[in-house]
Amino acid sequence: MSGRNPETGASARGNWARVLASRAPERPKPQEFVAALVDGFVELHGDRAFGDDAAVVGGVGRFCGIPVTAIGTCKGHDFKGNIRHNFGMPHPEGYRKALRLMKQAEKFGRPVLLFVDTPGAFAGMAAEERGMAHAIAQNLFEMSALRTPVVAVVTGEGGSGGALALALGDRIFMLENAWFSVISPEGCASILMKDPAKAPEAADALKLDAATALEFGLVDGIVPEEDLLAAPERFFAALRETIRVELEALRALPPDELVERRYRKYRSVGKFSEEAGRVL
Repeated sequence: MSGRNPETGASARGNWARVLASRAPERPKPQEFVAALVDGFVELHGDRAFGDDAAVVGGVGRFCGIPVTAIGTCKGHDFKGNIRHNFGMPHPEGYRKALRLMKQAEKFGRPVLLFVDTPGAFAGMAAEERGMAHAIAQNLFEMSALRTPVVAVVTGEGGSGGALALALGDRIFMLENAWFSVISPEGCASILMKDPAKAPEAADALKLDAATALEFGLVDGIVPEEDLLAAPERFFAALRETIRVELEALRALPPDELVERRYRKYRSVGKFSEEAGRVL
């Protein structure tokens, strides 16, 4: 295995530059998206099975005057903050907490807002012992039929099933420099290329950028980032309006139609090639 380091900073090019931008310490984290967009937010804790997970924040509040449930992964801006939030990698109890709150939202007719920035679910032994695979699968299963509107925003990293288990929605948006992929570039490079230093090459091969995700129908829109750091109030005002318009349209749908449209949305992802005999 090579000891070379991937490109960093200004020398980075292509999708790898976007990956680095998505990880910038100064970039607003999902918990800050919740704070900026949801008024009177009250955090709720625990999965009612094991405990609370600091990598996932969830609770209730009002979005443009509408009662909502808001859930996001959490990251820190420095080393101590990332240790506290496990670098944004949820344990099973984090996904179970999120699902508990989403089912509560369904019961009371509240739309769900999801904000995702995670390199993936935590892969430690304790997470496996507590049923990580089942927790992710259960979220995907339940969210596919949730009878209330779900709008998700990938704000930074969107790594693997760990991100998808908190991003299966009626509408999914990605920030301009966010990424969404089956695996991180470093993971792909380590497994397939046997060299983690080839992460920049893997980032391009994975086609993990927002523009490609939109082209493939994986997401429904891209959120421009020019004001994200320079004028955050203007950025959040624009994002608020985007979400408001989508929620207004989704809330007008009967629950049965909402679920049916969500089903058709995900059934339409991907293309089957008769010649190749496989899904593209």
